[in-house]
Amino acid sequence: MTELNVKRQALVNTADQFLLDIYGGLSQPQKSLPCKYFYDEKGSELFDQICQTDEYYHTRTELKILDDILPTVAGMIGPYVDILEFGSGAGIKIRKLINALEHPRSYTPIDISEEILLSSSHALQQEYPELEVHPVVADYLSPIELPASFADETAHRKLVFFPGSTISNFDMPDAIHFLKHIRSLLSPGDALLIGVDLVKPVPRLLAAYNDRQGVTAAFNLNLLHRIKATYDTDLNVDNFWHHALYNAEKHRIEMHLVSRVAQTVTIQGQSFVFKERETIHTENSYKFSIEGFRMMALNAGFDSTECFTDDANLFSVHFLTAT
Repeated sequence: MTELNVKRQALVNTADQFLLDIYGGLSQPQKSLPCKYFYDEKGSELFDQICQTDEYYHTRTELKILDDILPTVAGMIGPYVDILEFGSGAGIKIRKLINALEHPRSYTPIDISEEILLSSSHALQQEYPELEVHPVVADYLSPIELPASFADETAHRKLVFFPGSTISNFDMPDAIHFLKHIRSLLSPGDALLIGVDLVKPVPRLLAAYNDRQGVTAAFNLNLLHRIKATYDTDLNVDNFWHHALYNAEKHRIEMHLVSRVAQTVTIQGQSFVFKERETIHTENSYKFSIEGFRMMALNAGFDSTECFTDDANLFSVHFLTAT
């Protein structure tokens, strides 16, 4: 088996940073916790289960769109492309893209979870022996030193792949900033293929984040289980419940953990006071109009070459070209 050329960005101690983020988030007037901490081993398993629920349209809709459009995308991007994917995870969707492209040259997956990243990268290297696979272990929200195969401006055309509507989890200024960061990695004519969730009737949205099986609730509450398993704490997870709501003013779903009672929670010696029904804000998921996202992409240095949607206009995949 070909040996992988792995780049590892220096990461802060995960447990230490987690604790700092807990202290910082729970000290705010609106208590919060970063959604990136959802994805420990149990959280990742629960998210996979969410994707299988009847209510959660995102994953199966995007996969169907990709099945329909990737031959067209392959024609637009051309042969011998260098691919970069942020938050690659297990690498399910990238296989569809690789299979559609003509002789893709290299693939650079970036993920903070080294175990999952290396496992999926080894599997891809075995399945596609002609493809150069250059995994990067890093937090993609931090500055990253990319492999020469992708960083070389004189090399082949580049394609950034960012599926799953992960862009929806950014607040608007941060979303534009991240799109500008992607643009900074590309030369004029290079491309970004990105999944974007769309505005739709509120009942459909609320159902997707409050599934009848309670999987999303378990996923949200697992963040508290992770804190309890990691630190010395008197946290009682049963004293909280999951709540997802639609913020119409900001066009976003918000996920919260609601305190059932007035309580004081101590984590590693630091105490936090909760009023009854006070919440911890754990995630945002913004919903876009097609034109609204196109304007945001334009502001970040991209032209909207093509937008693909499903028949019900639940989800979109945008092919953007760097200007």
